[in-house]
Amino acid sequence: MTSHLAILVGALLLDRLVGDPHWLWRRLPHPVVWFGKLISLGEGWLNDLAVDEQRRRRRGVLFIMVLVAGVFVFGFILCRLFGTVGIVGIFVEIVLVAILLAQKSLLDHVNAVAKGLCAGGLERGRRAVSMIVGRDPTTLDEAGVSRAAIESLAENFSDGVVAPALWYALLGLPGLLAYKMINTADSMIGHLSDRYRAFGWAAAKLDDVVNWPAARLAACLILLSQPLKLGKNMKLVARDASLHRSPNAGWPEAAMATISGLALGGPRIYVGDVANDPFINDTGRKDAGPQDIERCIGIADRAFFAGVALVAVFFFVAL
Repeated sequence: MTSHLAILVGALLLDRLVGDPHWLWRRLPHPVVWFGKLISLGEGWLNDLAVDEQRRRRRGVLFIMVLVAGVFVFGFILCRLFGTVGIVGIFVEIVLVAILLAQKSLLDHVNAVAKGLCAGGLERGRRAVSMIVGRDPTTLDEAGVSRAAIESLAENFSDGVVAPALWYALLGLPGLLAYKMINTADSMIGHLSDRYRAFGWAAAKLDDVVNWPAARLAACLILLSQPLKLGKNMKLVARDASLHRSPNAGWPEAAMATISGLALGGPRIYVGDVANDPFINDTGRKDAGPQDIERCIGIADRAFFAGVALVAVFFFVAL
């Protein structure tokens, strides 16, 4: 595990420095794209809408089990291969882990919303936020665009950075690949639509399970921006996290709302769906703007480096 932690520190810093270079992924498919192709192929083959829901649910359970087991074994094989080539294998593993993290790309996408609002007004802000959220951007004013970007920042800090780092720290490359497969499957088939409600049930439930510890850890890292108020703020987060429809996303969003002084969540419109949810941190400001996005990016960045420091501490303790 010690070597995993050292590799993880290197991967986290590499991702923060380089991110996802567009020139590379225009020429090569990202590993998550391959995961998506596998999921799409299997779903098209197994999710027969002519079959009753119970059978489709059982097929979905078996499907996600096979996918996760497959990538876990593949990760184990990769670890063995990397171990045979010494320092070259360590470097390749650092690069692969960095590829499967998303700190810099997350900050870049969220920052694009702030820049769009400042430079091009509401329409450019709406176009930018439509790249990172599922809600209908045409229904959002400037405050709505800004809150949506901040909510996405908080949730994806947990799902795209903390969770993959945590599962890599615990189970190495097999754990990281298994997490990314589960998370990708949830994003593709873990919906409540007629097509996916039964077949994607297992993927959605499993995603909730594997994100449970990361969501709480992400909230703690965000709250470290105000360490002197950590105990008080944690109570506020624990109170408000359950207001979110997700069992996990409410934690980082409540932490971000508490630290930023904003009210997040609330009623919002998705394509074909209206979410009449309560506001998280209801007494906070609702009139968010691009300057709040930038401030929350700073909070997420400090939380990231707090996480890097935490991994480094565990590494030195484990020596």
